[in-house]
This record gives sequence, C-alpha cells and structure tokens, in this order.
Amino acid sequence: MTADHSLTRLDDALLHQLLGLVEHDPSADPFPVFGWDAIVWVVGNATQASAYYREVFGMELEAYSGPETGNRDHRAFVLRSGAVRFVLTGGVAPESPLLDHHRRHGDGVYDIALEVADVDRCIAHARSHGARVLVEPHDATDKHGTVRSASIATYGDTRHTLVDRSGYSGPYLPGYVSRTAVSGTGPRVIQALDHVVGNVELGKMDEWVDFYHRVMGFTDLAEFVGDDIATRYSALMSKVVANGNHRIKIPLNEPAVGRKRSQIDEFLEFYCGPGSQHLALATPDILGAVDHLTAAGVDFLPTPASYYEDPGLRARIGEVRVPIEELQSRGILVDRDEDGYLLQIFTVPIGDRPTVFFELIERHGSLGFGKGNFQALFLAIEREQARRGNL
Repeated sequence: MTADHSLTRLDDALLHQLLGLVEHDPSADPFPVFGWDAIVWVVGNATQASAYYREVFGMELEAYSGPETGNRDHRAFVLRSGAVRFVLTGGVAPESPLLDHHRRHGDGVYDIALEVADVDRCIAHARSHGARVLVEPHDATDKHGTVRSASIATYGDTRHTLVDRSGYSGPYLPGYVSRTAVSGTGPRVIQALDHVVGNVELGKMDEWVDFYHRVMGFTDLAEFVGDDIATRYSALMSKVVANGNHRIKIPLNEPAVGRKRSQIDEFLEFYCGPGSQHLALATPDILGAVDHLTAAGVDFLPTPASYYEDPGLRARIGEVRVPIEELQSRGILVDRDEDGYLLQIFTVPIGDRPTVFFELIERHGSLGFGKGNFQALFLAIEREQARRGNL
C-alpha cells in the first residue's frame, strides 16, 4: 500500500471549507507550520483502542510498529480518517516509559505533531526564544526515504514533534510497516482536525500563550474571559492561538475562581497536570455523524429542551441548513458570528478518567468556537461533573 501521508495537502478545497482557513505567506513566518502531522496518544491498550476507532469512527489502519517489527518497547497503530491521523501507542515492555505516562495520566494525548518545511530552522528559532528541545533534529531513513524531525516541550508532559516528511513515501515513519485491517461498516464520520484544546494550571494561561507567540510565531485568534465563560458555580478563562493559515488552532484554558470546581479543575486533578482536554473533529455532515456514533454507543452531553425553546435562539442564528427540530432531536448546538454559522456537539469523556473528550463541528463560514453556546455547554458539563461527584 502506498499511503498519501501528507495530510496538509489532502483535499485542500474541502479543508478550507471545513476549517475556515486564511491565506498566509510562509516565507514571512519565523516558524512556518503547514498543518497537523499526527495526534499521538498513549493508551492502556493500543490493540483494543485501534479496533474501537476503526469500528466506531470509521478510521482506517495504515501502519503498525511493534514486537513483530523489532519494536520491543511498545505497539503503535497508525489510523487515518480524511486529514486526521491518530497514532495509538501502548507499552509492551514493563520498563516502557509509555506505561509510566499512562499510570500518571491515563489515556491521553502525548504528542501534537506538526508538519513543517524546515525542522532545523524551526528548532533554531524555538531554542533562541527559550523553548526546551526534547529531541534534537535528526534523520530516520529506510527504503522509502528520509523523515527529519525534532521535538520541543509544551504544557505539562505534552510535546510538539516537528516533522518534515517531504522526502519520504512510506506509510508513516521508518520502523513502521504498512498494515491494513477490516474496518467497520460505518461511514467515515470525520474529515479533519479543527482544533486541540489545552488545559493549564491557574495563572499559567498567559505564560503558554506567550510561548506560542514567542517560540512558534502564532497569533491570537480569540479570547474568552469573565461572563463569556462562567456559570453560577464555576468559571474559566480561554485564549486561542493559531498559526499563520489558521490550520493549527490551539485554545488554552485555565480555571478561574468560582464557588465550585470547574471542568478545568476536574481535568487537572484526574489527568495529574496540564494536558489536551478535547479534540474538535470537523465533519461535513454532523447529523449523520451523530446518528452513527450514537448507534455505535458514543454518549454525547445532553442539551436541555430550554436551549431550543429560547425565543432568542432563532433570532440569533438565522437560517441554517437543517430545521431546529432536527438539531434538538440530537442535542446539536448552533451558533452564528459575522462570518457564518457552525453546528457543534460534545461527547462525554471517552475513557475511564473524566479527562479527554471529543467535539464534532460542522462549519459554514464561521471562524469562531461557539461563544453563544458556552453557557449551555458548561451547564451540561457541570451536570456531568455533579453526577461523578466532582463539582
């Protein structure tokens, strides 16, 4: 199998429509990033997690590394759906550092890998602006060519691996072999990665926003503070940074003082520190995606009927492609800004710990994050926290 591994160049017209991208001149960028390369997870059982994402989300297995390929430390399954690439890793050797990571954090995102044109240029810029380099630039080569990469530290135990795979035609990376498997019968419900949200400690949000400005040349895209993002019981603050073409969007959240513990406080406690809270997955058909995932056993945060019965909702959102009744029957939220509208819905946490979850998002011109839905969303999250005894 010959894989089209360059996710950032896959179906560019569709990606622009799904993600709301902007024009950008990378030659003027000190740290030019093309797009997401992969989301690397550490999970308790990569074999079963791979089967889950194939069966439920319709992802396709593309590559594998493990004891059978000479990797005695862990197993890794490379899955893809549209322009989304997940790498699911699980420790095999008792001394594997992945097992230590999992003991501390549970299932979660270990590496947000980014595709760049010049790894050395990016690392030199990052180092000169105070970044901690975890892995120096190096080449990995096999019969399919060479991949150059390096890694820098970000919040918590999360890292960004910078990848230049322009000289490589293999399935993923040297050390991996092509691997296919019988996929589930369901549709491919996700096409792209819209954004990845990071939760950090109280007082640390601006520090990490500055990191993305200073080290990676990202710019501010949005800011939510005060009443924008508070309920009667809890509050948080959020700022969104993005790369030049807005393909990489990273909202950064920190807790704010409230009467009770916020969703950020809960995450930080059960993840044992900062980490990636949720991944927004772009879909061209959110209704079909929710129907399929619900039938497959995925649980979504419930939205109360009062959200749809609010007379101000229809005035605020205007005309959308589906009747409000169809959205209500599935619990899908809708919001509009000056550029268009979006539809979105959130799962409950996907693992045993109340940490990582998914958002499904369908954009129709909107470049925002559903600000008009924040109150309904956070109230729904608080209800789930209360059920778990963590509010």
